[in-house]
Amino acid sequence: MFLFDWLFGAKKEVASTAKTPDATAPGTAAPRVAATAPGTQIRYDPQLISALKEDHQHLLGIFTAIVAARNAGNLSLAQTQLDRLRIGLMDHLLKENVRLYVYLEHFLKTDAVSHELMHGFRHEMDDIGRAVVDFLDRYRQIGTHPELAAQFGSDLDAIGEALAGRIRREEEILYPMYLPPN
Repeated sequence: MFLFDWLFGAKKEVASTAKTPDATAPGTAAPRVAATAPGTQIRYDPQLISALKEDHQHLLGIFTAIVAARNAGNLSLAQTQLDRLRIGLMDHLLKENVRLYVYLEHFLKTDAVSHELMHGFRHEMDDIGRAVVDFLDRYRQIGTHPELAAQFGSDLDAIGEALAGRIRREEEILYPMYLPPN
């Protein structure tokens, strides 16, 4: 976990302090230190939820391109889009796991109901993530193995339903839990 804290927590800290005015300069206020979740170096980021929602739109756009490639019978393009989906999804999941879930783990520890709900989301996403990664692995070579096309459509539809439902629940239930510390 130290590596994730260093990569995401320390980088964020360095980036935010670089923009902070020098407290010794005449006429400037003392720099404001961003609050962290208790027991972590993960800072509340007021832009995180909008960035995660942008990720969702990006992923849905890629998924739409995969469906269009499948419908056009262009398996080579579908393979390229599947690779883009893999990269985008891994980036999104890493961001969620490190910056959202670790923060919420500590932030919600005194609220048993919300803490349990957040854990449920995290475990559900682990299951969905594994299913999507398995799907992406299964169809990684669909452009050069057209025999995979027979099952691809129904698997793609099932993954699409799971992802769309998950995105909706995250945005409606999980993301509103992300608040700055008091």
